[in-house]
Amino acid sequence: MNFWEKVTGSDLTREYQAFEARAEVLPAEYRAAWEEIKIQLSPYSDITGRNLMPILDGALGLLEETASDGQSIDDALGTDIKGFCAAIAGGQGAKSYRDKWRDQLNKNIAKKLGG
Repeated sequence: MNFWEKVTGSDLTREYQAFEARAEVLPAEYRAAWEEIKIQLSPYSDITGRNLMPILDGALGLLEETASDGQSIDDALGTDIKGFCAAIAGGQGAKSYRDKWRDQLNKNIAKKLGG
């Protein structure tokens, strides 16, 4: 990846389009789960989304593998996709971008009030 690709995010666009092309060949219930996974993982993203790419790749790989084995989506992910996404993003207590911003705001306010 060169500097221009990193600045413009064109590398991420290509990678994301490759994910979508892989997801299109999945069975319908797996495609629906893929859409839900993307939605549930988005709060754990940084501003660019670069940190989610390996996680999305792994999740899509899991979906592809379990679909090829003929397993149901519930066997692959369980019934709680939100919990699955929280687990692969860093655990149930993983901080979302809102939590990080809230912590930063609280630190800034405490610093202004305290000194």
